[in-house]
Amino acid sequence: MKNKTVFFCSECGNESSKWTGKCMACGSWNTMIEQKVVKSSSNQASLLSSNTSKPKKISEIEITDDERTSTGIKEFDRVLGGGIVKGSLVLVGGDPGIGKSTLLLQICQHLCKSDVVLYVTGEESERQIKLRAERLSVDTDDLYILSETNCSEIISSASDFNPGIMIIDSIQTLFSEDVNSAAGSVSQVRECTMELMRFAKESGTMVFLIGHVNKEGVIAGPKVLEHMVDCVLYFEGERSSNYRILRSAKNRFGSTNEIGVFEMFDNGLRQIESPSEMLLSERPVDAPGTCVT
Repeated sequence: MKNKTVFFCSECGNESSKWTGKCMACGSWNTMIEQKVVKSSSNQASLLSSNTSKPKKISEIEITDDERTSTGIKEFDRVLGGGIVKGSLVLVGGDPGIGKSTLLLQICQHLCKSDVVLYVTGEESERQIKLRAERLSVDTDDLYILSETNCSEIISSASDFNPGIMIIDSIQTLFSEDVNSAAGSVSQVRECTMELMRFAKESGTMVFLIGHVNKEGVIAGPKVLEHMVDCVLYFEGERSSNYRILRSAKNRFGSTNEIGVFEMFDNGLRQIESPSEMLLSERPVDAPGTCVT
């Protein structure tokens, strides 16, 4: 086992052997965080031995017509660019309690009609997920719940289970045994995301990651986390308001100019297909000095 102390940049994830006031990669000040990292040589050897892929001609790569899967919510599908792409890694971020888990649990009702869904919970118990599913009227036999925070155990279970979609709630609660630091740290988030990305690409499983945001409103953890995933979605809204907005900050399979509008009710989220009509409904009739465009 090798034990060493390194410094990670909380913005870009750049690694340095010594502390510096300014990150040499992204130029951010006072973002270097000291952490101890323990990695076994056997893990590195297994990663090298697993890399048996061979180059292919671009003309030999086949593309099927059913590469996108609908979530059953038109607003969600439009933000994703038409649906979920097989083998993609989607990061959904937002403030605590904004409705990220509710949104992803709701889409399970439709996704389970065509695929098996594995919902991995690291924050709540299986009973809590069951109670929320009953409140959201999610009733299907193809939805499986796994309460686990060990990333290796999650991937091992998913490899044996072979689900079509896997939801991780949340990425900050996972840890890898190959990294000797607390869950949610820069090194742990980066390592766990890398392992999940490798699993998604090799197995073709569609993976959703739920991530928390910090006080600046960006997803907590290293900035490199957003570079690793295929899509970055932000779920936003005021706590005093029932309306929620889903927007895309990054999308390798579609546009980032679309937004989805939802309204929160006691029994879950409902999509608003005509946001303009909803906004104009609160406008006073014949109000002087206003113009609708």
